[in-house]
Amino acid sequence: MADTPVIPAVAIPARSAKLSKVATIRIVTVLILGIGYEMVARSGILFEGVVPSSVIVLQRLVTTLLDSSFYPHLAVTATEVICGLLVGASLGIATGVAFGLSWPLARLLSPWVNYLAPTPKIVFLPILLLGFGVGMGSKIAMASISAFFPVAMATYRGVQQINGVHIRVAFSFNATRMQLLTKVFLPSLVAPVVTALRLALGVAFVGTLLAEIKLSNQGLGYLIIQHYNAMRIPDMYAILIITFAIVMAANAAMDGLVAAIMRRMSGAK
Repeated sequence: MADTPVIPAVAIPARSAKLSKVATIRIVTVLILGIGYEMVARSGILFEGVVPSSVIVLQRLVTTLLDSSFYPHLAVTATEVICGLLVGASLGIATGVAFGLSWPLARLLSPWVNYLAPTPKIVFLPILLLGFGVGMGSKIAMASISAFFPVAMATYRGVQQINGVHIRVAFSFNATRMQLLTKVFLPSLVAPVVTALRLALGVAFVGTLLAEIKLSNQGLGYLIIQHYNAMRIPDMYAILIITFAIVMAANAAMDGLVAAIMRRMSGAK
């Protein structure tokens, strides 16, 4: 009798199983929080105007997404965040590399960068409003300042961690500063800089929204504060949910970018 072929069991990778478990926990957590919120909203313990039913919030969410006047505000905020991130990250990379190439410059200015990094960037808003006005310029500047510090610090620390042997080898071949920058520094800085960009994106978004809430006539922050002032709390929650979703999607995209770059670097090695 012919042997019956044995079909090998398909082993589920440990990483996939772990990710599936994490996703399940996250979904369950969201469901529990949603049910708890709805129970509190319907109990009457808290003022209905402050804690409206999630059904009403979802209705306002759908209404907002179907309202064509919402998307120009979304486009304004997205433009401010992206432009601010590009400007701030570019200046941060240039500053970190300059500190790495010039020890006297690093000794003179890097302490100021370290001291100002944890400072709430909203304190710069009055100065930015004076310099750039109440339009998009001040919001882009706020996002740029917010993004600058994490990228500058990560770049400088990445420069400090470059293997000294690589630098000495480059000098032994009479490499110029530009060759040292392009052949040694920049390839070594890809990982720390790309990782820092994720944090820079988050703080740029926060800085932009704060600036729009304080003084603006367009953008998601402007819509949030307008709904708050008019006590349209369900509409305000709807904008906040959309904002959270956008930030989560941007973070997921940044995670994908970091993973792709890391895989490419590992393959190159």
